[in-house]
Amino acid sequence: MLQAGIVGLPNVGKSTLFNALTRTRKAEAQNYPFCTIEPNVGVVNVPDERLEPLAKLENSQKIIPAAIEMVDIAGLVAGASKGEGLGNQFLANIREVDAIVQVVRCFEDADVVHNMGEIDPVRDIEVIETELVLADLQSLSSQEVKVQKKARGGDKEAAKQLALIQRLTPHLNEGHAAFTLPLEEGEDEILPRLNLLSAIPVLYACNVSDTDLADPDSLETVQAVRKHAKDRGDAGVCVISAQTESELIDFSPEEAKEYLSELGVSDSGVSGLIQNTYNLLGLASYLTAGPQEVRAWTYRVGMKAPQCAGVIHTDFEKGFIKAEVVSFNDLISAGSIQAARDAGRYRLEGKEYLVEDGDVVHFRFA
Repeated sequence: MLQAGIVGLPNVGKSTLFNALTRTRKAEAQNYPFCTIEPNVGVVNVPDERLEPLAKLENSQKIIPAAIEMVDIAGLVAGASKGEGLGNQFLANIREVDAIVQVVRCFEDADVVHNMGEIDPVRDIEVIETELVLADLQSLSSQEVKVQKKARGGDKEAAKQLALIQRLTPHLNEGHAAFTLPLEEGEDEILPRLNLLSAIPVLYACNVSDTDLADPDSLETVQAVRKHAKDRGDAGVCVISAQTESELIDFSPEEAKEYLSELGVSDSGVSGLIQNTYNLLGLASYLTAGPQEVRAWTYRVGMKAPQCAGVIHTDFEKGFIKAEVVSFNDLISAGSIQAARDAGRYRLEGKEYLVEDGDVVHFRFA
């Protein structure tokens, strides 16, 4: 299962958000730096509004949503790349994740200490980005020496890797994250092998107070984060209120809905954050439906039908014959599988079919 790491400076709301996402109180959330030391790991269900109507259509007994793993990582401080604070541990932990959710404090609260004084979300983002870039420069320096020897020996792959390293180094030296470098043909396959921290895709999560949740874009702090994200290669931004959502953990769905309604919103932003993180990881869901269960299956965007069949079981991929496919919208519009067939919306697809998000699929296999 792919992982997204929740990162940020100390006391920005990382552990509170982790608890909200995982619907637990697993992560200790206290008003002092380095409250989190060992990373907390939790499984988060991906919200999917398609599952319930599909279950009603099929009279399914159970609904199983897609899921991803979230990791709550210790707060980072300036100098982490040189071992300051819990820097070495932070960098080691973040190296293991597939995407970064950077929590950015956009709320004022005199009772919650900010380790850098005043609230300045762009400064906070740049502190973390700088540490990741500095760590990557150290890594590239070591890798370049090894790759140069292979390239001189006629290794063509090493030569391509060396060329990318030599393009990346000045880019990083200018303070730019690796993920903002425009890649040339073939470099998208080489970059992951360099295992760079600043190449990990990022989603900025603006953590606001409950009183600002109804109109967060009126805040200068949120506006500043959106501008920074646009300048950084159109990185994703979402707005959440971690404290609000953490207070809802023990509420019933009805109580939670009423509480959020009093704040002038229908959601604290957490559902959107999970979905945006899912997309950031390059994931999508196809659906299966029957009397026993409706289920969302996670696959990587760009996978073909046999590979997606293998997500259910490896034998499905090995013995793949055909995929019976209908889009969720077409199925719901038709009202039944038979009606979708009669309308020509239900079709057979072969081995080259690229599965689309929301496809309702039944695999035929030997």
